[in-house]
Amino acid sequence: MSIDWKTPIKKINLEETTLETYKGQVIMVVNVASKCGFTPQYKELEEIYKKYKDQGFVVLGFPCNQFGSQESGDEKEIQSFCELNFGVTFPLFAKVNVNGTTAHPLFNHLKKSLPGLLGSTSIKWNFTKFLIGKDGKPIARYSPNTKPKDIESDIVKALK
Repeated sequence: MSIDWKTPIKKINLEETTLETYKGQVIMVVNVASKCGFTPQYKELEEIYKKYKDQGFVVLGFPCNQFGSQESGDEKEIQSFCELNFGVTFPLFAKVNVNGTTAHPLFNHLKKSLPGLLGSTSIKWNFTKFLIGKDGKPIARYSPNTKPKDIESDIVKALK
């Protein structure tokens, strides 16, 4: 089932928008954090974004503080950290919850569409990645251990 393009999201500057901005693109949704062992993945996420953005690919980074309080800063601190340390230019959004009763609707949909290990509907840690096709249908879920460059062939296939 396709994602709801009308789902409201807040940009990192807290400006309201919807997923419709990205309709027709291949999307990688990632829950990110600044103080995580996987934080260096920002570099590869940025590289893969730059490599394919002109072909209709976008990375959407959603900071989350639900795992070991590894994203405790506010939106301005998060944006500054990402730009200064990793040169991030892909879209970042306001902090969200990805699990529990206050989980963002986008993550609820992705977890339901693409359950994790043993059918789990929760996200286990930061840098869980979801690939969504141009039609808005979730394609695949990747663990935090999966490096962005290891997803490149799936991105290329989805762009065709």
